[in-house]
Amino acid sequence: MQNLKFKEVLVFILLAIFLFSLIILTNAHFGVIIPSDDMIIMTDSKNIKIEIKFMHPMEGDYMNMVKPVQFGVMLQGERTDLLDTLQEKKVNGCSTWQANYKVKRPGDYIFYVEPQPYWEPAEDCFIVHYTKAIVNALGLEVGWDEEVGLKTEIIPLTRPYGLWTGNVFQGIVKVNGEVAPFTEVEVEYYNQDGKVKCPADPMITQVIKADQNGVFTYAMPRAGWWGFAALNEDEKKIKHDGEDKSVEIGAVLWVKTYDME
Repeated sequence: MQNLKFKEVLVFILLAIFLFSLIILTNAHFGVIIPSDDMIIMTDSKNIKIEIKFMHPMEGDYMNMVKPVQFGVMLQGERTDLLDTLQEKKVNGCSTWQANYKVKRPGDYIFYVEPQPYWEPAEDCFIVHYTKAIVNALGLEVGWDEEVGLKTEIIPLTRPYGLWTGNVFQGIVKVNGEVAPFTEVEVEYYNQDGKVKCPADPMITQVIKADQNGVFTYAMPRAGWWGFAALNEDEKKIKHDGEDKSVEIGAVLWVKTYDME
């Protein structure tokens, strides 16, 4: 009888561990582009470092990211391939990427990355997050609302830099160049120093929905980097172990807010 009770308790513990692990695995994934500066003025260094990773930004958990399919920058409609500038950097045993870039003229620099599909067994699907961050340079505010032409992307309606804490940010979600109404958008704070503690799981990832015009709205309550991931399912499948699997495509945009002093 005691052995039976012990086995029942052991099964319960193992099941609880499995379910807890599953919850961790299914927390929101985000493609991440973090430039060392989002607004470059005349007295600033013109050299910026760009970090590229795949992670849970609020919790600080990393996933392995193989070398992207493409990485580049667009300035006033002109795209430049930067893929060969990427250098691998290991963080917590996972591959991340970084690059150095020198700003040479004024304008809005849209950095973008398309990753390799990431297989997520907990969700039984592949994940591809098309990710952008926008850097303003030398006072010329031109180009921040241009479309790069990615499979899916967020087009800012709010200028994506020079934002105070508490500002409202709006964007339009597009897939294949068309507005994507009622898209679910996940929002997370890049909790780089780990100081933000969430009292409940729903507070890790904020969830909003775009309206019938593909427009979403969010007010950012803390200074720092904020990621918006607009999620849809691709019309194409990718095979895994001989079976067709769905592909989550995410349009991700990162913006930074500042406290007033």
